[in-house]
Amino acid sequence: MNNVRYVYGLSSALLVGGAAISLITGSPLGAQVAQNDDAVMNRVVPVAGAPASFADLTAQLQPAVVNIATRQRVEVQNNPFAGTPFAELFNRRGGGGGQAQPQTQEAQSLGSGFIISADGIVVTNNHVISPPDTRAKLESITITLADGTEYEADVIGADAASDLAVLKIRANKTFPFVKFGDSAATRVGDWVVAIGNPFGLGGTVTAGIISAVYRNTGQGGAYDRYLQTDASINRGNSGGPLFDMRGNVIGINNAIFSPSGGSVGIGFAIPAEIAAPIVEKLRSGQEIQRGYLGVRLQPVDEDLAASLGVPKRRGELVQMVEDTSPAGKAGLKSGDIVTKVNGKDVTAEQTVSFLVANLQPGATIPVEILRDGKRSTVNVTLGKRPSEQELAAQAQNFDPDAEEPMAPGTSDQTIEQKLGMQVMPMSAAVARSLGVPADTQGVVIAAVDPNGDAARKGLRRGDIILSANYQPTATVDALLAQVNAAIAEKREAILLRIQRRTTPPAFVAIRLNTAK
Repeated sequence: MNNVRYVYGLSSALLVGGAAISLITGSPLGAQVAQNDDAVMNRVVPVAGAPASFADLTAQLQPAVVNIATRQRVEVQNNPFAGTPFAELFNRRGGGGGQAQPQTQEAQSLGSGFIISADGIVVTNNHVISPPDTRAKLESITITLADGTEYEADVIGADAASDLAVLKIRANKTFPFVKFGDSAATRVGDWVVAIGNPFGLGGTVTAGIISAVYRNTGQGGAYDRYLQTDASINRGNSGGPLFDMRGNVIGINNAIFSPSGGSVGIGFAIPAEIAAPIVEKLRSGQEIQRGYLGVRLQPVDEDLAASLGVPKRRGELVQMVEDTSPAGKAGLKSGDIVTKVNGKDVTAEQTVSFLVANLQPGATIPVEILRDGKRSTVNVTLGKRPSEQELAAQAQNFDPDAEEPMAPGTSDQTIEQKLGMQVMPMSAAVARSLGVPADTQGVVIAAVDPNGDAARKGLRRGDIILSANYQPTATVDALLAQVNAAIAEKREAILLRIQRRTTPPAFVAIRLNTAK
């Protein structure tokens, strides 16, 4: 399943499909009825089975499906020798002894979405509006309706873990909309229809069946649990709705399995039962909090099962436990097999990550394990799941002595520009590699600009920033807050407290880069 790819398309133009007439007019907001309201759908599609044609169903639903185009500004290096021994020479020639200024380029992306309320709330995938290139800054979002009308939109909530985002159309009018259905009632073999914007071809409709429910693609993560369909889904369909024959949104098209990059009849959609609660929280401005164990797991495949004498495809093997994590405090150990979480069996379709992520931090739950051939239960008080950025940092092997050049855009851009360094969150694994206690609070310097004041003051990769202007910096956001505060107060420097492996903590004043 390594060929699972995000359905994310880059193009220079949005091709709007044929105009569709919305059944919603300018009547008062409270009188609006969803395009897939039961009273309407009873006239469009028979109660059982698929229609002889999908035309009536499409005409009813298509007005609520939108095309999404984004424009981003990407910062790129203008030094052709970046990363080579000639980089410093180029900087001296090009910048009069200073660092060569980066250039920016424009990038575009296309995707799909659907309106869920008459006031213009749109649901899509997070990766449609937040491309993987961390150097890109989102500048604008354009929503195109089925009739070709275009509107600007704003992001009101986004969640990288579930790959969901909620937008608001900038318009004081009413819009056609659709409602979520019950994906839990979906069965293999049910007819489905996907409407979206593949390859920039707006208003494209494809039909197929549900090929599998709760499919685990093997990519890992808390939300690796999809509806699988053979309805054609391609680049640009991402974020669009997957409808059942009653017009209910039962899934949000998200990814494809493809050796070639095109549709081969294996597409994946986020189930509505997972998406709808997250969308509601994002829409209302609530923080998405998820439970966290703090373990690294491996599914029990056939070989593992044979070596341990346990059933295959049941349970997950604990490879590593973070010392100060909820799992570590509860007594879980490497080699344990987790068979149940909060009374629910651990299977390929219902992983530990999924079960835990759907519980609230602070909850105390029973975790059934198999250790040395004996079953036992431990009670774990869940922590709060770190951000995807923090989890990625934890998964990396950190070599403090590696020669890592600055790669612009791979961390917070304000910190990069103002402090001349890149930083990353502290984790137990990074702490071990630095030889400091696992509970050390601070952010780690990942790279230093050789032309900046931080380098002139001797800061280097592997140093830990414990505080800034006497305020603790346990997170990257905390450091960023102090940098922004110093900028707001028009200070020319910021005082950092630095911890290095072989020396006691020391205060170092770093001049802020005031160049625009």
